[in-house]
Parts: sequence; structure tokens; C-alpha cells
Amino acid sequence: MNDSIYKVIEIIGTSEISWEDAAARAIERASKTLHDLRIAEVSDMDLKIENGKVVAYRTKVKVSFKFKGE
Repeated sequence: MNDSIYKVIEIIGTSEISWEDAAARAIERASKTLHDLRIAEVSDMDLKIENGKVVAYRTKVKVSFKFKGE
């Protein structure tokens, strides 16, 4: 049996459009340096507000990827 080990990290994406876009941006950026991304879980969402208006959406995402050891 071939056992696999996965590492989980938390990243934060930002967007001026939506929480979904913020999450997608976080995953797209993470995939440039992390390989074998497997699962993403939204852990939190918040807004940046300036002068009473929403100026950015932020999404915290837990991402798992295959851990490659020696």
C-alpha cells in the first residue's frame, strides 16, 4: 500500500469583486509554488471597509497538498 502524507497551510486571498474571487486568487497563486494541491476549505471571510464602503473581500483558505519528503 502506498501511503501519502499531506500538509495543510492557511492562505488569504483578496479581491475587489467577491469572496469567491478572493478564494480563487489565493488558490491560483498558491498553485504557482505548491504542487499536488488536493483540497481547499474556506475557514473565514471578512471585508475591508473604508469610508463606510466595502473596498475588498478577504477569504482565508486552508489548502492541503501532498508532502514530499525524502
